[in-house]
Amino acid sequence: MEFGVNIFPCEYTISPTVLGPALESRGFESLWVAEHSHIPVERTAPWPGGSLLPQMYYDAMDPFVVLSAVAAVTTKLKVATGIALVIQRDVIQLAKEVASLDVLSGGRFLLGIGAGWGIEEMENHGTDPTRRFGLMREKIEAMKAIWGNDPAEYHGEQVDFAPLVANPKPIQKPHPPIHVGGAFPGGLNRAVRYGNGWIPIAGRGDFDPAAWLAARDQACEKAGRDPSEVEVTIYGAPHDRGRIEEFASLGINRAVFGLPPEGADTVLPILDQLAEIKEGL
Repeated sequence: MEFGVNIFPCEYTISPTVLGPALESRGFESLWVAEHSHIPVERTAPWPGGSLLPQMYYDAMDPFVVLSAVAAVTTKLKVATGIALVIQRDVIQLAKEVASLDVLSGGRFLLGIGAGWGIEEMENHGTDPTRRFGLMREKIEAMKAIWGNDPAEYHGEQVDFAPLVANPKPIQKPHPPIHVGGAFPGGLNRAVRYGNGWIPIAGRGDFDPAAWLAARDQACEKAGRDPSEVEVTIYGAPHDRGRIEEFASLGINRAVFGLPPEGADTVLPILDQLAEIKEGL
């Protein structure tokens, strides 16, 4: 099992250029960073994590800029979006951003994606919230076409473009791994349909990793896919060695520990504790 961490990168959190090398030196596999372009003042959709939206959601920096900085000061650490709100981004430009980061990192990028929950946030980007899941699928299909073809074209209900040339192409072939966020069962089904992994969040909904893995296997069999092609990453994994050992015994592929949006004085000791938890697993 691999181990990563996730954080909201803000002006006041530990610097990405400090956090990246600190993770690499402690043997972590990956760093995942969140995305919100903005938070509308008037919101109707509740935050899935509770009643009060934390300040870090308002303050998150752009994930691709942050991860580029991390990639520049590391050599082995994988850099990942956790998650990128693809429905709010221009698909052609996003395909270039993903490919560019994969090239600059030497093939170390993981594309975590999601459709999000902020209805007004989506609408401000011109996205119809009622059609967001279909839009996410089409944008992923369109980017796969751009990454794999020259020229590339795509013709869907919500994404449509004539033949074009867009470079660079990603180093990883056929493209960087795509990890789909979202609650069970919808998130898992979307991951099996067009992803390389699924990212359920610990503490949200019914938490049953064993059942999730069984459902993954069944969904892959139905879709004609090998279950090994769809990794399961527990996001916000508990800081508890017993639970992590349980995940490893079940066959969970990756545990991603959450870090607080704090400075180095707070975060680095937590990394030392997490390094001890994963020791020997």
